[in-house]
Amino acid sequence: MCGIVGYVGARAAAPVLLEGLQRLEYRGYDSAGIALLDDFSLNVRKTAGRVARLRQLVPDGLAATLGIAHTRWATHGPPTEVNAHPHVDAGGRIAVVHNGVIDNATALRNELTAAGVRLVSETDSEVLAHLIALTSARTLESAVRQALRQVDGTFGLLVVDARRPGEIVAARRGSPVVLGIGDHEMLVASDTAALVRHTQQVVYLDDDELAVVRPDEFRTGTLDDRRTTKHLTVIEAPAGDDVLGDHTDFMHKEMHEQVDAVDRCVRGRLDENAATARLDGLRLDPRQCRMIQRVTLIGCGSAYYAGQIGANLIEDLARIPARAEPASEFRYRNPVVDPDTLYIAVSQSGETHDTLAAVRELQRKGANVVGVVNNVSSSIARACGAGVFLHAGTEMSVAATKSFTTMVVAFALIAVKLGRVRDLPATRAAALITALRLLPGQIETVLKQEDDIAEIVRRYRDARHLFYVGRVRGWPVAREGAQKLKEISYLHAEAYQAGELKHGPLALITPQMPTVAIVPDDDLVARNLATIEEIKARGGPVIAVTSARLPAGLADATIEVPATEPALDPVLPSVGLQVLAWCWAHQLGREVDRPRNLAKSVTVE
Repeated sequence: MCGIVGYVGARAAAPVLLEGLQRLEYRGYDSAGIALLDDFSLNVRKTAGRVARLRQLVPDGLAATLGIAHTRWATHGPPTEVNAHPHVDAGGRIAVVHNGVIDNATALRNELTAAGVRLVSETDSEVLAHLIALTSARTLESAVRQALRQVDGTFGLLVVDARRPGEIVAARRGSPVVLGIGDHEMLVASDTAALVRHTQQVVYLDDDELAVVRPDEFRTGTLDDRRTTKHLTVIEAPAGDDVLGDHTDFMHKEMHEQVDAVDRCVRGRLDENAATARLDGLRLDPRQCRMIQRVTLIGCGSAYYAGQIGANLIEDLARIPARAEPASEFRYRNPVVDPDTLYIAVSQSGETHDTLAAVRELQRKGANVVGVVNNVSSSIARACGAGVFLHAGTEMSVAATKSFTTMVVAFALIAVKLGRVRDLPATRAAALITALRLLPGQIETVLKQEDDIAEIVRRYRDARHLFYVGRVRGWPVAREGAQKLKEISYLHAEAYQAGELKHGPLALITPQMPTVAIVPDDDLVARNLATIEEIKARGGPVIAVTSARLPAGLADATIEVPATEPALDPVLPSVGLQVLAWCWAHQLGREVDRPRNLAKSVTVE
């Protein structure tokens, strides 16, 4: 969600901050702002719009060598200039940028108003600037500590004081903050993407930790003023993930990168000799694998749907009861935690707030939790300490494509590993390993149908409502496909289990309501064909996504995908549905990479 960047050093701060914000645009935002400190005064510029607009508002040649900047995803108050960050206290001395949510903001606003403070925005974040300014502390570090003792909620926070032009104070609780260690300069950000152009040495703040950052040093401690010792982590420099090349947008680029992403995900992890998967990162030996009695997968959005596919794979291949749950619900329902259950936290960013909160609750109750994430240095990866890294590469578009596909592939690897210490025959495991090796080429085959899929969209472009239906393995594929269409085209789409269509939703079928039917070439083909017949009998057009040979004329349009091992049936239709959603959004003129109201890394509730 919101992006944070801070800089203190010898260079002009504005270009560094604006570049950092631009590299965080993929997270999703609706306003942006910057505060530069020069000659003991703050220069604040804000806009309800994109970073490109903010860049126009910042004069060239500013000498300021310290500043903080922010991209905001609205939570409290609409996306307006006055609600944009940074927020400044009444005296114009303290400036803050804040990710997270202040739960007791209303009470704090009332207290500040009663004390004569004039609040100018509708945000929860503004109260932080006033609380810090009103303390009697002699240092900015102490002032931030005192203010945060009054705060309930989450924060990734940067603070500057016009009276102290050589330092930034950062604090974290529930929202990521990372320090970048440069040569006589320091950077602070909510995501390493904003830092890697300048340094590969970083330090991650932990929850309830604060840092004082100066050009040549940093110091960390807890919010209750106990010093902490941090260790440098070296991160990889970017490998062109932020360059579009010949593609119109990042979603299109990342769909096509799935060929290489899946290859990276399986490379070195397939053991043909033993017909199993090597996943040393799980830190589970064969005896521990056999002790697992159940598996619960937790995630949000596309990660949750990938988890549903993963649960099916684990039950099918390993014969272990498995289920997927949305992390946003799991963390609140006081779940029974079983020591014999393996919990798998799934997240592209590794920073998803609900999933991270669920991980911490599970660990408090003694559960064994591993992560399936795309960012090895993320909060979830570090909290779990064990898991499977996706190797998908940076995903700039809000819509998950290569991260979703590699999640499913990772679950197939986990299922094979767990299955081979139980009753999964070597012959079937070997067939799955062969199928996994063939997937990259098969994905490329699906992607080559873009022009044909675009023609299907042209036929139904005027539709405003769609159904997506599937059975068993196809059901989470339908859910993910419907979500893709909703989030980037803004069309209404609902997913149903195919067998449930006649228990109510069939009443909505009309010639203006297309249905996208997931029809793998499996033992349920006959049942899926019967569902299509029911839809056709009521005049509804059908777009079939299938690896089966359908009766001529049954479907009004067909997206053909190659046949694979039945357990892997969800992968290739999902790619076809990504292309379908992209073509639909593209033809409707949507901003595909940054759909309205959404964010890539969801770090608030």
